[in-house]
Amino acid sequence: MAEVSAKLVKELRDKTGAGMMDCKQALAASDGAMDQAVEFLRKKGLATAQKRAGRATSEGTIATYIHMGGRLGVMVEVNSETDFVAKNEQFQEFAKNIAMHIAASNPLGVRPEDVPPEVIAKEREIYAAQARETGKPEKVIEKIVEGKLKKFFEDSCLLNQAYVRNPDITLGDLLNDLIAKMGENISVKRFVRFQVGE
Repeated sequence: MAEVSAKLVKELRDKTGAGMMDCKQALAASDGAMDQAVEFLRKKGLATAQKRAGRATSEGTIATYIHMGGRLGVMVEVNSETDFVAKNEQFQEFAKNIAMHIAASNPLGVRPEDVPPEVIAKEREIYAAQARETGKPEKVIEKIVEGKLKKFFEDSCLLNQAYVRNPDITLGDLLNDLIAKMGENISVKRFVRFQVGE
């Protein structure tokens, strides 16, 4: 493992918010390459999140965000395993950022399974009709529909969306990073978005 400078460790820590030892380990494993170190930390966060995924989240907070002089408002419930984490500043900030993101991006649900089946069926129908217009064979059409549906979920499901404050990561990545930092399972349970006139 390569020797890592304190300056690089600080830079990675500022960029990701990960712990000092984790940053040092990530930089050593990636020979000081910043992008690879960030990827290393993201994978570690994902692994930690998967380990904790089954644990119950019965504590948490409801965050709100009001925009456009009261013409747009969001409430989101974010859950944690303990009250201790629910009161943590980073957790609270995460919940507020999620509410702000929802206001900006207007997702249909938290995850793909939250999207009503009739909406998915309608999207499939539209994509298939578009593909048929091009004269493609049925086998190819099904692949095209699946590809477009995947893109639809990326655009319309909260955890699949690119984060408005950092489009290089998804909301799911942001959540996994927080789970790794907090050391317990965290989930975005539900949200509601109100807009005057809608």
